[in-house]
Amino acid sequence: MMVMGYMAAALIGVSLGLTGGGGSILTMPVLVYLFGISPVIAAAYSLFIVGSSSLVGAAGKIRQQLVSYHAVLYFGVPSLLTVFVTRKWLMPALPEVFFTLYGFPVTKAAFTLLLFSVLMLMAGVSMIRDQEIAMADDTARIHPLRIGVQGMITGLVTGLVGAGGGFLIVPALMWMLRLPVKTAIGSSLLIIAINSLAGFVGDVMNYSIEWPLVLPVTGIAIAGIFIGNSLQQHVSAVHLKKGSGWFVLAMGIYIIIKELFFKA
Repeated sequence: MMVMGYMAAALIGVSLGLTGGGGSILTMPVLVYLFGISPVIAAAYSLFIVGSSSLVGAAGKIRQQLVSYHAVLYFGVPSLLTVFVTRKWLMPALPEVFFTLYGFPVTKAAFTLLLFSVLMLMAGVSMIRDQEIAMADDTARIHPLRIGVQGMITGLVTGLVGAGGGFLIVPALMWMLRLPVKTAIGSSLLIIAINSLAGFVGDVMNYSIEWPLVLPVTGIAIAGIFIGNSLQQHVSAVHLKKGSGWFVLAMGIYIIIKELFFKA
Protein backbone atom coordinates (compact mmCIF):
# COMPACT_ATOMS: atom_id res chain seq x y z
CA MET A 1 0.00 0.00 0.00
CA MET A 2 2.92 2.34 0.70
CA VAL A 3 4.15 1.96 -2.90
CA MET A 4 0.67 2.74 -4.21
CA GLY A 5 0.59 5.75 -1.92
CA TYR A 6 3.82 7.16 -3.36
CA MET A 7 2.55 6.53 -6.91
CA ALA A 8 -0.66 8.35 -6.04
CA ALA A 9 1.37 11.26 -4.64
CA ALA A 10 3.08 11.57 -8.03
CA LEU A 11 -0.29 11.56 -9.79
CA ILE A 12 -1.50 14.32 -7.46
CA GLY A 13 1.42 16.49 -8.56
CA VAL A 14 0.97 15.62 -12.24
CA SER A 15 -2.69 16.61 -12.06
CA LEU A 16 -1.81 19.91 -10.37
CA GLY A 17 0.83 20.63 -12.99
CA LEU A 18 -1.45 19.83 -15.91
CA THR A 19 -4.68 21.49 -14.81
CA GLY A 20 -3.78 23.76 -11.89
CA GLY A 21 -6.18 21.90 -9.60
CA GLY A 22 -7.95 18.64 -8.88
CA GLY A 23 -4.92 16.88 -7.46
CA SER A 24 -5.07 18.41 -3.99
CA ILE A 25 -8.56 17.05 -3.39
CA LEU A 26 -7.09 13.53 -3.59
CA THR A 27 -4.39 14.07 -0.96
CA MET A 28 -6.66 13.34 2.00
CA PRO A 29 -8.00 9.94 0.79
CA VAL A 30 -4.51 8.92 -0.32
CA LEU A 31 -3.17 9.55 3.19
CA VAL A 32 -6.12 7.84 4.90
CA TYR A 33 -6.62 4.77 2.73
CA LEU A 34 -3.14 4.11 1.32
CA PHE A 35 -0.94 5.27 4.21
CA GLY A 36 -3.37 4.34 7.00
CA ILE A 37 -3.32 7.74 8.74
CA SER A 38 -6.25 8.88 10.88
CA PRO A 39 -8.45 11.49 9.12
CA VAL A 40 -7.73 14.31 11.60
CA ILE A 41 -3.95 13.88 11.32
CA ALA A 42 -4.24 13.27 7.56
CA ALA A 43 -5.92 16.68 7.21
CA ALA A 44 -2.88 18.25 8.89
CA TYR A 45 -0.43 16.41 6.63
CA SER A 46 -2.55 17.30 3.61
CA LEU A 47 -2.25 21.00 4.44
CA PHE A 48 1.55 20.78 4.30
CA ILE A 49 1.62 18.71 1.10
CA VAL A 50 -0.97 20.86 -0.67
CA GLY A 51 0.57 24.09 0.60
CA SER A 52 4.10 23.21 -0.46
CA SER A 53 2.99 21.94 -3.88
CA SER A 54 0.81 25.01 -4.49
CA LEU A 55 3.69 27.28 -3.49
CA VAL A 56 5.86 25.74 -6.19
CA GLY A 57 3.06 26.20 -8.71
CA ALA A 58 2.47 29.79 -7.58
CA ALA A 59 6.16 30.62 -8.00
CA GLY A 60 5.85 29.88 -11.72
CA LYS A 61 2.72 32.02 -11.99
CA ILE A 62 4.49 34.89 -10.21
CA ARG A 63 7.32 34.75 -12.76
CA GLN A 64 4.68 34.92 -15.52
CA GLN A 65 3.03 37.90 -13.74
CA LEU A 66 -0.23 35.95 -13.39
CA VAL A 67 -0.82 36.71 -9.70
CA SER A 68 -2.96 39.57 -8.39
CA TYR A 69 -1.60 40.68 -5.02
CA HIS A 70 -4.73 42.82 -4.64
CA ALA A 71 -6.77 39.60 -4.72
CA VAL A 72 -4.40 37.86 -2.33
CA LEU A 73 -4.84 40.74 0.13
CA TYR A 74 -8.63 41.08 -0.03
CA PHE A 75 -9.41 37.36 -0.21
CA GLY A 76 -6.34 35.72 1.26
CA VAL A 77 -5.95 37.55 4.58
CA PRO A 78 -9.45 36.70 5.96
CA SER A 79 -9.04 33.16 4.63
CA LEU A 80 -5.58 32.79 6.19
CA LEU A 81 -6.75 33.96 9.61
CA THR A 82 -9.78 31.66 9.50
CA VAL A 83 -7.83 28.54 8.56
CA PHE A 84 -5.26 29.18 11.29
CA VAL A 85 -7.97 29.65 13.95
CA THR A 86 -9.78 26.53 12.68
CA ARG A 87 -6.72 24.29 12.91
CA LYS A 88 -5.27 25.81 16.08
CA TRP A 89 -8.41 26.06 18.25
CA LEU A 90 -11.60 24.83 16.54
CA MET A 91 -10.49 21.33 15.52
CA PRO A 92 -8.96 20.45 18.94
CA ALA A 93 -12.13 21.77 20.63
CA LEU A 94 -14.50 19.55 18.65
CA PRO A 95 -15.77 16.51 20.61
CA GLU A 96 -14.40 13.10 19.71
CA VAL A 97 -17.98 11.82 19.30
CA PHE A 98 -20.45 14.28 17.75
CA PHE A 99 -23.63 12.24 18.17
CA THR A 100 -25.02 8.72 17.91
CA LEU A 101 -27.03 7.70 14.85
CA TYR A 102 -29.02 4.45 15.10
CA GLY A 103 -26.62 3.21 17.74
CA PHE A 104 -23.48 4.12 15.80
CA PRO A 105 -21.29 6.96 17.12
CA VAL A 106 -20.39 9.67 14.61
CA THR A 107 -16.80 10.52 15.58
CA LYS A 108 -14.70 13.54 14.69
CA ALA A 109 -12.71 11.37 12.26
CA ALA A 110 -15.87 10.11 10.53
CA PHE A 111 -17.31 13.63 10.36
CA THR A 112 -14.08 14.91 8.78
CA LEU A 113 -14.14 12.20 6.12
CA LEU A 114 -17.85 12.66 5.35
CA LEU A 115 -17.47 16.42 5.08
CA PHE A 116 -14.48 15.90 2.83
CA SER A 117 -16.43 13.48 0.65
CA VAL A 118 -19.16 16.09 0.15
CA LEU A 119 -16.46 18.54 -0.91
CA MET A 120 -15.15 15.93 -3.36
CA LEU A 121 -18.62 15.51 -4.87
CA MET A 122 -18.90 19.27 -5.38
CA ALA A 123 -15.41 19.48 -6.88
CA GLY A 124 -15.99 16.47 -9.14
CA VAL A 125 -19.24 17.86 -10.54
CA SER A 126 -17.59 21.25 -11.07
CA MET A 127 -14.72 19.66 -13.00
CA ILE A 128 -17.00 17.47 -15.12
CA ARG A 129 -19.37 20.27 -16.10
CA ASP A 130 -16.44 22.38 -17.34
CA GLN A 131 -18.61 25.44 -17.77
CA GLU A 132 -17.00 28.75 -18.55
CA ILE A 133 -17.39 31.16 -15.67
CA ALA A 134 -18.94 34.45 -16.70
CA MET A 135 -16.94 37.48 -15.70
CA ALA A 136 -18.60 40.07 -13.54
CA ASP A 137 -19.66 43.30 -15.27
CA ASP A 138 -16.83 45.84 -15.35
CA THR A 139 -19.21 48.41 -13.89
CA ALA A 140 -20.09 46.16 -10.96
CA ARG A 141 -19.01 47.44 -7.59
CA ILE A 142 -16.42 45.45 -5.67
CA HIS A 143 -17.63 44.67 -2.14
CA PRO A 144 -14.65 44.04 0.18
CA LEU A 145 -17.00 42.66 2.87
CA ARG A 146 -18.43 40.03 0.51
CA ILE A 147 -14.92 39.11 -0.64
CA GLY A 148 -13.77 38.82 2.98
CA VAL A 149 -16.74 36.64 3.95
CA GLN A 150 -16.08 34.35 0.97
CA GLY A 151 -12.46 34.14 2.06
CA MET A 152 -13.49 33.19 5.59
CA ILE A 153 -15.81 30.45 4.29
CA THR A 154 -13.02 29.05 2.14
CA GLY A 155 -10.62 29.21 5.10
CA LEU A 156 -13.10 27.30 7.25
CA VAL A 157 -13.45 24.56 4.63
CA THR A 158 -9.68 24.38 4.19
CA GLY A 159 -9.14 24.16 7.93
CA LEU A 160 -11.77 21.49 8.51
CA VAL A 161 -10.87 19.05 5.74
CA GLY A 162 -7.31 19.93 4.73
CA ALA A 163 -8.13 20.69 1.08
CA GLY A 164 -6.98 23.76 -0.79
CA GLY A 165 -10.43 24.76 -2.04
CA GLY A 166 -9.22 26.00 -5.42
CA PHE A 167 -12.54 25.17 -7.03
CA LEU A 168 -14.12 27.65 -4.60
CA ILE A 169 -11.44 30.34 -4.84
CA VAL A 170 -11.11 30.64 -8.63
CA PRO A 171 -14.81 31.40 -9.33
CA ALA A 172 -14.91 33.83 -6.39
CA LEU A 173 -11.92 35.78 -7.72
CA MET A 174 -13.43 35.92 -11.20
CA TRP A 175 -16.89 36.95 -10.04
CA MET A 176 -15.97 39.36 -7.26
CA LEU A 177 -12.66 40.83 -8.43
CA ARG A 178 -13.20 40.42 -12.19
CA LEU A 179 -9.86 38.69 -12.73
CA PRO A 180 -9.01 36.90 -16.00
CA VAL A 181 -9.11 33.14 -15.58
CA LYS A 182 -5.31 32.66 -15.79
CA THR A 183 -4.70 35.36 -13.20
CA ALA A 184 -7.44 33.90 -10.99
CA ILE A 185 -5.74 30.48 -11.14
CA GLY A 186 -2.31 31.93 -10.33
CA SER A 187 -3.71 34.02 -7.46
CA SER A 188 -5.63 30.97 -6.20
CA LEU A 189 -2.45 28.89 -6.04
CA LEU A 190 -0.75 31.52 -3.90
CA ILE A 191 -3.79 31.84 -1.62
CA ILE A 192 -3.99 28.04 -1.26
CA ALA A 193 -0.28 27.89 -0.42
CA ILE A 194 -0.53 30.61 2.23
CA ASN A 195 -3.74 29.22 3.73
CA SER A 196 -2.58 25.62 3.84
CA LEU A 197 0.81 26.38 5.35
CA ALA A 198 -0.77 28.75 7.90
CA GLY A 199 -3.18 26.00 8.90
CA PHE A 200 -0.30 23.57 9.18
CA VAL A 201 1.48 25.95 11.56
CA GLY A 202 -1.56 25.64 13.81
CA ASP A 203 -1.31 21.85 13.59
CA VAL A 204 2.39 21.80 14.49
CA MET A 205 1.38 23.36 17.81
CA ASN A 206 -1.15 20.59 18.48
CA TYR A 207 0.12 17.37 16.88
CA SER A 208 3.33 15.43 16.46
CA ILE A 209 4.26 15.41 12.77
CA GLU A 210 5.68 12.25 11.17
CA TRP A 211 8.20 14.05 8.96
CA PRO A 212 9.78 10.86 7.47
CA LEU A 213 6.40 10.25 5.80
CA VAL A 214 5.30 13.82 5.05
CA LEU A 215 8.49 15.05 3.40
CA PRO A 216 8.90 12.22 0.82
CA VAL A 217 5.22 12.44 -0.17
CA THR A 218 5.56 16.21 -0.54
CA GLY A 219 8.73 15.87 -2.60
CA ILE A 220 7.11 13.33 -4.92
CA ALA A 221 4.03 15.55 -5.36
CA ILE A 222 6.26 18.55 -6.21
CA ALA A 223 8.20 16.45 -8.72
CA GLY A 224 4.85 15.48 -10.23
CA ILE A 225 4.06 19.16 -10.78
CA PHE A 226 7.15 19.57 -12.97
CA ILE A 227 6.21 16.41 -14.89
CA GLY A 228 2.69 17.75 -15.36
CA ASN A 229 4.04 21.07 -16.61
CA SER A 230 6.21 19.30 -19.18
CA LEU A 231 3.27 17.16 -20.36
CA GLN A 232 0.94 20.15 -20.62
CA GLN A 233 1.73 20.66 -24.30
CA HIS A 234 0.89 17.05 -25.19
CA VAL A 235 -2.25 16.31 -23.16
CA SER A 236 -5.69 17.84 -23.56
CA ALA A 237 -6.31 19.74 -20.34
CA VAL A 238 -10.08 19.66 -20.95
CA HIS A 239 -10.18 15.86 -21.24
CA LEU A 240 -7.85 15.44 -18.28
CA LYS A 241 -9.95 17.80 -16.16
CA LYS A 242 -13.12 15.85 -16.92
CA GLY A 243 -11.39 12.53 -16.33
CA SER A 244 -10.04 13.78 -13.02
CA GLY A 245 -13.52 15.05 -12.17
CA TRP A 246 -15.07 11.61 -12.66
CA PHE A 247 -12.32 10.06 -10.54
CA VAL A 248 -12.81 12.61 -7.76
CA LEU A 249 -16.58 12.06 -7.92
CA ALA A 250 -16.15 8.28 -7.69
CA MET A 251 -13.77 8.66 -4.74
CA GLY A 252 -16.27 10.88 -2.92
CA ILE A 253 -19.05 8.32 -3.41
CA TYR A 254 -16.70 5.52 -2.29
CA ILE A 255 -15.82 7.34 0.94
CA ILE A 256 -19.49 7.98 1.76
CA ILE A 257 -20.48 4.35 1.15
CA LYS A 258 -17.48 2.97 3.04
CA GLU A 259 -17.86 5.24 6.06
CA LEU A 260 -21.64 4.89 6.34
CA PHE A 261 -22.19 1.24 5.46
CA PHE A 262 -18.91 -0.67 5.68
CA LYS A 263 -17.12 0.94 8.59
CA ALA A 264 -15.43 -1.74 10.62
